[in-house]
Amino acid sequence: MLDGFKKFILRGNVVDMAVGVVIGAAFATVVGAFTKDFLTPLIGAIVGKTGDFATFSFNIRGQVFNIGDLINQLISFLLVAAAVYFFVVTPVNALLARMHRDEPAAAPTTKKCSECMSDIPIEARRCAHCGQPVAVSVAA
Repeated sequence: MLDGFKKFILRGNVVDMAVGVVIGAAFATVVGAFTKDFLTPLIGAIVGKTGDFATFSFNIRGQVFNIGDLINQLISFLLVAAAVYFFVVTPVNALLARMHRDEPAAAPTTKKCSECMSDIPIEARRCAHCGQPVAVSVAA
């Protein structure tokens, strides 16, 4: 029983995923600190408010809406999402495109009827839609 668990844990996928989660959490912490300590004071200076941007709020009928913290979290999310997209998704897509570049395109399985422009099988001798005879072509 423990041997199977050991094989599962030591597989490359599980270890890679665990490393990715730990690095992602650390990166999210760094982005959160960057947002809280640099970007939001910058926004506060531009807006003209002093103090912690996370405490920005407004009142409606005695209810307090804390908008500053929401904006902090939104900025952090957007920065993490952009980093994941540009540093993970884009390179992986480019690598996959490069790997599949040399694969030949699949042979077509249909052709157009010259009369009604419907798609018909390549081996067809007559169009199933209009009944027009068509030239027989053999699939490669």
